[in-house]
Amino acid sequence: MMPELASRDRAAAQAAERTATNTPIQGSAADIIKMAMVAIDRKLADEGVRASMILQVHDELVFEVAEADLPRAEGLIRKEMEGVVDLAVPLRVDIGHGRHWVDAHG
Repeated sequence: MMPELASRDRAAAQAAERTATNTPIQGSAADIIKMAMVAIDRKLADEGVRASMILQVHDELVFEVAEADLPRAEGLIRKEMEGVVDLAVPLRVDIGHGRHWVDAHG
């Protein structure tokens, strides 16, 4: 329960409304990324792709991938992340790569 929703303080009530709206969205996003992590880890192993998931940063996953396996890893990761749940709005995944994390975002 969020008693601030009934607050006479307009700013407190509005902050509570934002929290009440965002909490289920953020919780669902956290569940979805965890489901994707499990699915990707399993699929990488099953397919023999030389790649390791090394880090999660919010809604990003960071992998270390053998250069020769990069095309297979990208396709597999995209497919698993975009298909982990069926939503009315499609999930889209952007993938970057580079020798360093910063290079992958360039």
